[in-house]
Amino acid sequence: MISGLEEPTAGEIRFPNKDEKKVGFVFQKTAVFPWKTVMQNVEFSQELKGVDKRERRKQAQYLIELVGLKGFEDSYPRQLSGGMKQRVGIARAYCSNPDILLMDEPFGALDAQTRYQMEEEVLRIWEKEKRTVIFVTNNIEEAVYLGDRIILLSECPASVKEIYPLKDLQRPRDYVDTEFLKMRETIEKNMDLAL
Repeated sequence: MISGLEEPTAGEIRFPNKDEKKVGFVFQKTAVFPWKTVMQNVEFSQELKGVDKRERRKQAQYLIELVGLKGFEDSYPRQLSGGMKQRVGIARAYCSNPDILLMDEPFGALDAQTRYQMEEEVLRIWEKEKRTVIFVTNNIEEAVYLGDRIILLSECPASVKEIYPLKDLQRPRDYVDTEFLKMRETIEKNMDLAL
């Protein structure tokens, strides 16, 4: 609904600029074009908008470096690891200059070590870019580690079960910190368990 792909059945979604919704996406599965290089993937949205090649390359290069892929500009997705492909997706989403970045379980298919690395990357990029990110995850630890606010949904039909502000959890966060573990346990106890 935030993206405009579905219409709300009740209520409304408000954007600061009513005339334009600028939303970027990072999908659960890596959604990079296999026939395009890293550079071509990242600059794609700007190419569609008709941005001058030199300008879009400059912006794409900045984002490629921001996500840690400098030196891979001419590589194709088949030459990249899963984590690297997700970095391409993140850079491409940022290149569209979104007000809101929607991330739908972007690390679900990654191994545990790569997932932790990508969480660190997302935080590092967020610190630099300061965009609003709506991050969907089924992983409580990931939500507590990354989030400023967690919205816990009930089982289907989904409704907001609880909202957890995380303003008291200081950054950087530690998975074994007492306050971190308390918040994790609080959320876990409130979750619906599928039978």
